[in-house]
Amino acid sequence: MTGRGGARGSADLVVVGDCNPDVLVLGGDVTPSFGQQEKLVDGIGMVVGGSAAITAVAAARLGLSVELVAAVGADPAGDFMLDQLARAGVGTAAVAVRDGVPTGMTVALSRGADRAILTALGAMASLTARDVPAALLAQARHVHVSSYFLLEHSLGPGLAAMLAAARAAGATTSLDTNWDPAGEWGGGQLRAVLAQTGVLLPNETEAERIAGEPDLPAAAGALTAAGPRLAVKLGGRGAFCADGPVWHRVELPPVTPVDTTGAGDCFNAGLIAGLLRGLDLPAAAALGCAVGALSTRAAGGTASSPDLASALALARAATVRRVGGQAPAP
Repeated sequence: MTGRGGARGSADLVVVGDCNPDVLVLGGDVTPSFGQQEKLVDGIGMVVGGSAAITAVAAARLGLSVELVAAVGADPAGDFMLDQLARAGVGTAAVAVRDGVPTGMTVALSRGADRAILTALGAMASLTARDVPAALLAQARHVHVSSYFLLEHSLGPGLAAMLAAARAAGATTSLDTNWDPAGEWGGGQLRAVLAQTGVLLPNETEAERIAGEPDLPAAAGALTAAGPRLAVKLGGRGAFCADGPVWHRVELPPVTPVDTTGAGDCFNAGLIAGLLRGLDLPAAAALGCAVGALSTRAAGGTASSPDLASALALARAATVRRVGGQAPAP
């Protein structure tokens, strides 16, 4: 069973990847105590989760027409996600609904600026490149892929060819691998995907692990040599961009977060929106930083993701400076 939403026209953005509810646990001390001990926390709620789904919602809020390609189960959790995405204006016609397989679920234990994440993959790990409609790739202005490592064995084998087809049709491409739970950080399959990726969007630790390098300067050189431009998320320190040998540091005035869940995914949406508006990579990263920062004002990945006017206003306060071959200060 596939796609409960009606078909739509061409999309500014097609997002491919994970789609699952986040059960968000908030408090100053959210570390569980085993031995049948009960602990009180500030709040627990179910919100839109999955890197791809959060990016899609944030992009729609910025005014882009967005289609999501993902897989959920034929169950209440899947219904919740499809309903929330539709309410946010995200097209779900290409979301596959799998009978007999549960929707993936994540429990995120959040204490403001940091969080721990527990995920059961469920239906999300059944997504393959064959689930991505060729018509969407032919119509999209940009194709973004989230959570490569969660989908490495299902989507991964056909992903390089899928991105190549999108690029041949005129789309630009981006990839956020997110964390690798297996700790292996890719191989030849990922290198083939990177060769078809326009912009890679890791955080600092992910960039170093994927590149197999001890620091960001070495990682930037290795990753851009593999093909993509690079926009590295540095949390509250902003972002670092590498376009071949040209490196920039992007910084915003500090923001005190309520919850950082999904901030990196919202950064992705802002950066993509900037690129589609014709901004260069550092300016697009500044817009990404603004969207990510504003998304931390409330619990969950999408509750406070901003509209375009608010994000552009904050992005104008960004400092963008060329850093040449030097890494950002720790």
